[in-house]
Order: sequence, then C-alpha cells, then structure tokens
Amino acid sequence: MKYRLLLLVLPILIWSCEPRELTEAERWEDTASRVEILRDDYGIPHIYGKSDADAVFGLLYAQCEDDFRRVERNYIWATGRLAELEGVEAIYSDLRANLYMTESEAKAAYESAPDWLKELCVAFADGVNYYLATHPEVTPQVITRYEPWMPMFFSEGSIGGDIEQIPTRGIRAFYSANEPDVMALNSLEMEKEALLDEPKGSNGIAINGKMTASGNAMLLINPHTSFYFRPEVHVVSEEGLNAYGAVTWGQFFVYQGFNEKTGWMHTSTQVDFIDEFVEEVTEKNGKYEYQYGDESRAVEEFQVSIKYKEGSDLKERPFTLYRTHHGPITHKKDDKWVATKINWDPVNALIQSFTRTKLNNHDEFKKMMDIRTNSSNNTVFADSEGNIAYYHGNFIPKRNEGFDFSEPVDGSDPNSDWQGLHTVDESILILNPGTGWIQNCNSTPFTAAGEFSPKKEDFPFYMAPDQENYRGIHAMKVLNATSGLSLDGLIELAYDPYLPAFEVIVPMLLKAYEQKGIGDPQLTEAIKVLENWDYRTSKESVAMSLAHFFGLNFMRNHGNINNLLAFNQDENTRIPNPSSSELLATFAKTLEEMNADFGTWNTPWSEINRFQRLTGEIDLPFDDSKDYTPVGLASGTWGALAAFGAKTFPGTKRLYGYRGNSFVAAVEFGEKVKAKSILAGGQSSDPNSPHFYDQTQDYVDGKFKDVAFYREDVEARMKEKYVPGRRE
Repeated sequence: MKYRLLLLVLPILIWSCEPRELTEAERWEDTASRVEILRDDYGIPHIYGKSDADAVFGLLYAQCEDDFRRVERNYIWATGRLAELEGVEAIYSDLRANLYMTESEAKAAYESAPDWLKELCVAFADGVNYYLATHPEVTPQVITRYEPWMPMFFSEGSIGGDIEQIPTRGIRAFYSANEPDVMALNSLEMEKEALLDEPKGSNGIAINGKMTASGNAMLLINPHTSFYFRPEVHVVSEEGLNAYGAVTWGQFFVYQGFNEKTGWMHTSTQVDFIDEFVEEVTEKNGKYEYQYGDESRAVEEFQVSIKYKEGSDLKERPFTLYRTHHGPITHKKDDKWVATKINWDPVNALIQSFTRTKLNNHDEFKKMMDIRTNSSNNTVFADSEGNIAYYHGNFIPKRNEGFDFSEPVDGSDPNSDWQGLHTVDESILILNPGTGWIQNCNSTPFTAAGEFSPKKEDFPFYMAPDQENYRGIHAMKVLNATSGLSLDGLIELAYDPYLPAFEVIVPMLLKAYEQKGIGDPQLTEAIKVLENWDYRTSKESVAMSLAHFFGLNFMRNHGNINNLLAFNQDENTRIPNPSSSELLATFAKTLEEMNADFGTWNTPWSEINRFQRLTGEIDLPFDDSKDYTPVGLASGTWGALAAFGAKTFPGTKRLYGYRGNSFVAAVEFGEKVKAKSILAGGQSSDPNSPHFYDQTQDYVDGKFKDVAFYREDVEARMKEKYVPGRRE
C-alpha cells in the first residue's frame, strides 16, 4: 500500500519541481536581483550585471532615473508617434518614420535578429517598463509600454542620424494634396540662417605614444551636441562588457567612449550616403508603375494611419505611402516622383553598435567596422597597443561615376543603382600616421594627419566632399606644437582659447578702417580694442564680445566665412568680398546693436555669454534676471575646440549656451586605462538633485574629474549602492 501511494505521489512531486515560466513582473524582479547600481560622488551610474542583458536592464533603469523624459522623447520621435504629443505639425515627422519602417517591419526585423541581440532588446524593454512599474508617480506621455522591437527604430547613436537629413517639407508637399510644394523655398535664405546656428558635430583627436609623456596612446572624446543630449554612464557585465562613456538617452550601448583596451569617438561625416532617384511613374488601372530599364514595376503601396493630438482629443489621418526598390517616395522634382535611398539595416546596425564596446585592439575594431552600417559618422580610434586610427565614414555606397550623385539621378536607368558598398580597405582609413596624431573636427580627411593625410585625388568625390573648417585648422595648429603630452595637457589642448576665424575676418575690418580713416570716436575706440587682441577668448575680453557679434553680422551680410579658406574654394564658391565701406557699415551696425542690447559695446564677454539651467525640461527656459554662470568659451563657428554655442532666447538679450561641449573625456591607454571627464551641467535632470548643476563651474573652467573605471575606484567614491527598484 505504501509503495502504491508512493507511485501516486511521485509524479506530483516531479511535476511540482518542474520550472514554472515566470510572470513578467517576476522576470523583472529576477533580473533586477542580478544588477547593482553604484553611484559615485557626481551621481554617475556604474551598472554591474551578471550577463550583458542584466547590465542593459540596469543601464536603461538608471537612464530613466536620471531623465525619463529624454528616454521617452527619443522613442516617441523614432517610432513615429510625435504627433500624439505635439499635434498636427509633427504628422510629417511621423510619416517619414513610417516611410522607412512601419511597426510591423520593426517587429519582423527584431524576429530576424540573433538570439543574443534579442536578449538585449528584451532587457532594454524590461528595464524601462520596470522603472515605470516602480515609479507610479511618473506618467508616460505617449508610450505606456516599451517593446523589444523598438530599438530597431533607434539603432545608431545620433538621434536622427540618417533619416533626419530627409526634409519633412517635401514629404508634406507630396502626401498632402491640400498643401503647396514647399520645396521651392528660398534655399539661399535657409542657408544663410543655418550659418548662424552652432555647428552640429564633434571633435576627435588621437595621439600615439611618441607624442605623450607616458608613451601611451591617448584619445580625446569631444562631442558637440545640444546640452544634456547624452548622459555619462559605466556599464559592466561578467560576459566581458566594461564600457564607459556617453550613451544617447534610451540606447543600450555606449555610443562614444572606451573600455580598458580601446576607445572610439564619432564625428559627423559629410560622406555622401544618401541618394535621390527620379522615377518615371505612370498610372494604370488605378495602380502606379515605374519604369526600370525595359520593364515596368509596380510601385509598392501601403496604408498607415497617423494619430495626432488636437486639443484634448486624439485624432487619426490615413495616408497611402509609396516605395520603389530605390526607397520611399519622399518628394517631387519637376513634377516627377523622387525616391530617397538611405542605409536601413537596423539589426546589423545594433550588432555593430554593441559589438564595438567589447573589443580589445585595432584588428578586432577594423573587423567590426566591416559590418558597415555606421553611416552618419566618422570614427577616431586609439588602443592600449599604441595604435591610433581614423575611419572616414563607414557605410559608403559604390556608384557609377558616370552619374552626378550630388543631384537626383535617373531611377529608370539601372546603371544608376548602387553597386554594393565600399569595403573598409577601399574607404579612407588612416592608421598610425607619421605625425603621431589624427584629428577630425567634422572637417576634410585630407588634413586629418597633416602631411601624412590621404590624398584627395585617390578617392571618388562622393567619399569625402567634406570641407575644411576653423576647428580643423585650430586642431592642426595645436597638435603640430605638441610633445610630451600628459592627460592634463590633452585637456588643456582641448580648451585652447585661440579662434582662427577671427585671424581671417578681423584683419579685413582693420584694413578697411585704415583705408577709410573714419573719425567716429566710438568706432575708432572699438577698432583699437580689436587691434590689440590676440584672437583668444576669455571671460574678461571685450574684443571677444565685439568679434562675436561682428562675425555674425559678417555672415548675415557678406557670406560664409568658411568660403574664405583656400581648401574650400572652387569655381562655384561664393567667396565673401565686401568693400571697405560695407565692412565698416557692418561693424557700425554691430556697435549700435550692442549698445542697444547691453547698454554699451564695451562689455566683457562673460557678462554676455552665460550658462544657465533653470529646469529639467527638454525645451529649456532662460531668463536674464535669474542666476547664471559666466562663460569665457566661444562658438565652434570661430574655431573653438571647446565649443560653447550660445544665442538669445525669447525674452532675453544675453546669450545662453545650448549646444557644444557636452560629455567630454580625455583617455590614456596603458597597462590600466586612465581617464578624466566632464559633463555639461550635471548627470540628473531633477533640479532638486545635487547632480543637476554640480559640474557646471568645472565645465566652464575646463577642470575635469577623474573617471572611476575599476571597481575598487568606484567603491572608494561610491555614495549610493542599490538594486533597481530598491533605491532608498
């Protein structure tokens, strides 16, 4: 009897011991139990996980703690749901996202990914969802649940990246029958306005051991983004991940940073990786066809419905979208449909972005680069073996050089199709140049390593149409004078106050004054200030104030100052050539405006140029009457390496920083990696946090903090240690 009872009980015991599938909430808690977040004395999160997926879970959780709204905003934008937040004006941004990938296509891309990448995508979603579950006081604005397929929309570190280069005005004109064709806007006026914006880009500098005091290679990581665009993070797992640097809000890989053996810095590229194809489209029996060689092909049609906010209501607008094999139809040219082709390979892009963070040397890095999905970036590299390298672009389509791809090409001719991608070895690569240094400041690769730079004639034009700029000139000047560099010396170099643009345009003004000899006492006094200037910015400099506003008016009235550089000039270049009278009139107008705005033109730069952070909002308010930190830095337009882009905002006369140096790091590779870093403002978006504004003064002064990279260093500076969901 006992034996028979045992036979009955045994299956029940075996069944009860079988693993039960965890509920979602249990899975979150289980993952969280394998994660530690240590925050140092600057609030920087150091995330430790058992697996890479655990670390990604903790990374997303920590990002949400620091600035959930920016994480949220990036995915609202990327997944094409911005109009649900911002209303009808954002419809065509959302339409653009759907033209290149619909939600169903993103899900299919996710399903096609390798298992290890799927695990990271699940960890991404779990980390954000767990944050929301443990923070009921946070109300999502649009997306209430994050899904593993969402990173397919956001696979490259520059928010916007390729797709943002496609103007929504053309999409609006094509897909809205009731609106005019706005592609005919005055391009010259738009170009002139764009000149006055702070340059969007970055600096990267790599230096080999023959130029450093230690004999180790060094890397300057110097993105120029809008402030608070990326936080500083450190993410570690027991599967070999140990990366430190800047992560774009909501992404699960360090975008610009370093591990113990390698460092990578991205700068925006002008490599031509986007092309427009003019299609011969006809309508037959209510369907569209396009000509391709001797055949007619069906235009792909698909339906989407864009939701948008109107007052307190949520409405929908249906659209029929079109694609050819070249890509989505994005606008018209001379009444013909135009398809715009870009790189769109989200799975491989995510593979490349994450793989990059775990490599040991240049050989491995070069192999990773051959995935070739990093289309909008150049890459500056250094490693612990002493190598320095530069990759100009990465995704570069091969083209038939019989076509001018700087203009839309004939899509009906099969010979205009892309012919695959250039390999890394076919692209512009600089490795260990004789100069001992490499620089890229969103400038031409043909001066990136001085006399050891590649030659322009060796490459097709579309591979490097980039111009020279004053930051590139500045970088070359300081690097040519460098030797025996320390880590602090690299930071000092990165903050060098020289502004080469003014060494070009201010002498033009001084010569005009000398020729005209105008006796206006005010103008004469201001001219003397500029005559005695050494073209270096500082907080106390009145000449800097004069030069900044004169430079802006020079570009408004006379043209692009970059066109004064010989490298940028060809037969089509509009070279500014104002007369002496025109220059003096521009300067007189500048003095008049400064007198009106500041009481006197004789105003030190730091009384005008300010850092201010009043709230944690994405669209920050500024107020002349509120507290601020005086700033002596200057715009990258003038060649400042430590760029501080500042402008007026509604209701202000003073200038407030909004773009430029954001996260910056100086890294030295050796037996152990050493680094120093700084972050604009601070790590947290919460005005009540001690880390909302705590790095501001050091940021302005160029005084970097030591990076805590090794566990013992992190623990020595640790102020908090917790498991996600259990922070006290």
